[in-house]
Amino acid sequence: MSTVASARTTGVKDMTLIQAINAALHEEMERDECVITYGQGIRGRVYGTATGLVEKFGPSRVRDTPISEPAEVGMAVGAAMTGLRPVVDLNIATFVYLAMDQIVDQAAKYRYMFGGQTKVPLVIRCGMGYGTARASHHSDRPYPLLMNIPGLKIVVPSSPAEMKGLLKSAIRDDDPVICFEDSSVGGKEPVPLGEHLIPIGLAHVKRPGKHVTVVAVAAGVTHTMRAAETLATEGIDVEVIDVRSVKPIDTATILESVAKTGRLVVVDPANRTCSAASEIAAVVAEDGFHALRAPIIRVTCPDTHIPFSPALEPQLFPSPEKVSAAVRGVMAH
Repeated sequence: MSTVASARTTGVKDMTLIQAINAALHEEMERDECVITYGQGIRGRVYGTATGLVEKFGPSRVRDTPISEPAEVGMAVGAAMTGLRPVVDLNIATFVYLAMDQIVDQAAKYRYMFGGQTKVPLVIRCGMGYGTARASHHSDRPYPLLMNIPGLKIVVPSSPAEMKGLLKSAIRDDDPVICFEDSSVGGKEPVPLGEHLIPIGLAHVKRPGKHVTVVAVAAGVTHTMRAAETLATEGIDVEVIDVRSVKPIDTATILESVAKTGRLVVVDPANRTCSAASEIAAVVAEDGFHALRAPIIRVTCPDTHIPFSPALEPQLFPSPEKVSAAVRGVMAH
């Protein structure tokens, strides 16, 4: 089964998600002068004097932009087609809606429409999370919407180490990659230093098990790992798969696991309908049906807007308790 793919690392260092992002940007901008990054307030908000990114690479490669997501992504498409490798920080995931024409009709289609004569090597970074009372305009997780668009790749890192490895691979990719960064992933963890790369489209079996396969997306991995620890005390051995990317999805690793366990739970902190969880469930129902001993269960956010209320918001998203209940449900069959 698939594992972390790293090469030429030089030890580890504890990092937060933001620190892992900065490490990836520093290394890639140092390695390739064609890599640039920009966004709204980027030089002061996250990448200012505290990180040294501006000081090291200068204002020509680390730029603030006006508040115009269509302009930011449209400029990235043009820059990418001329040989640069732009990394655009849209800050909040819902802002991709404002740049849908540039993402869907330009970035995703140009390599195809020009018969492969041009590449569009750009990265769009989008933050998502919950627990900060951002209300519905700033709380969507729109990666399922973009999964339907040919030509895009979509990564959903679940930890600082995954963040660094996937972002570095995204920057080097010749196709547009959208990186949805889950701010619900908190705390620090060891991150490999140096050349740490994770291939896009390669899932990771974070915890081997024999009774139930749980495939998780982004911060759903953290909830699932906690649930697996609790369930182990009950004699339930959970295999946890971090999907890492939802476009493409590593269906081979998922099907191999389900063939062993016979049960599947999918944990996806996006809305339920037409979700990554729905796609994974459909693939297993089509290609792994005869291995199933129980119905597939999805643990998702309901099809509703995210409320402003700090008391109500956490109740909508997956949690270790919801994952544990779903696993017990499939084990009852």
